Amino acid sequence: MAITASAVQELRKITNAGMMACKKALTETEGDMDAAVKLLREKGIVKSAGRSDRETSEGLIAAHVSDTAESGVLVEINCETDFVAKNEDFGTFVNDLTKTIAQSDAADAEAAAGISYGDGTIQDALGAKFSELGEVIKVKRITRYNAEGNGAVSSYIHMGGKVGVLLELSAENAETKNSDTFKELARDICLHIAALNPAGLTRDDIDATTIEEENEINRKQLEAEGKPAEIIEKILIGKINKYFSESCLIDQAFVKDDKVSVKQHIAAQSKAIGDNVSIARFARFNVGA
Repeated sequence: MAITASAVQELRKITNAGMMACKKALTETEGDMDAAVKLLREKGIVKSAGRSDRETSEGLIAAHVSDTAESGVLVEINCETDFVAKNEDFGTFVNDLTKTIAQSDAADAEAAAGISYGDGTIQDALGAKFSELGEVIKVKRITRYNAEGNGAVSSYIHMGGKVGVLLELSAENAETKNSDTFKELARDICLHIAALNPAGLTRDDIDATTIEEENEINRKQLEAEGKPAEIIEKILIGKINKYFSESCLIDQAFVKDDKVSVKQHIAAQSKAIGDNVSIARFARFNVGA
């Protein structure tokens, strides 16, 4: 009988086994879902059913940037326990998957599942790891950057894979990305993002609702202190500017020199390089967040 794609997907959800293994099991059992689950267990492909719904809040973040720095990916792969996350073999597996994803055009976890890996697909490899480790392993999210113009992509992995950053810097001159000063600037900005976790690049990236909530909280505190209404409005301007300076990447005090902002540090390094360098975009992953 013909096995539908929806039936294969359902069996994958139940068992976390690879697509080809699920399709073969359903074919052998003539579409009987329970029998297919049993068959997969008998073959040792899965250890138990229903495990795919277990919480996968641990894991690792990895990055891979091309040799030319023209593209890069940031990937989070989750497991169930910190014990597995700290396993050296699991770390190697995560790095291998990330490199494979980087060499494809997959932009999300769903697309990554079907990428060729080993003798099967990434989904098959995740299923095999499930059988080996007894824990659900999932690709949670992917961010991919392809640098525009003369820009370059950089990355940084922090706290043993618990935090990861992907950054794209823009430049006007083609030779700038080969400059040691430029490369150091990229590393330092990545490190800063990992450490200070900015909410956005500029003030325009902060949601209007967030700003409104900050103003409302501050207003109520000032009213409780008995401040006059006209004074409150002036104080609110100062408080929201302080919030921006703590939350927006370019306004934050630079992590390696808190006497200057990130914007000021980039301006100084741009002058040293002899080009106009700026931050195009960034992504920061925190495991389980």
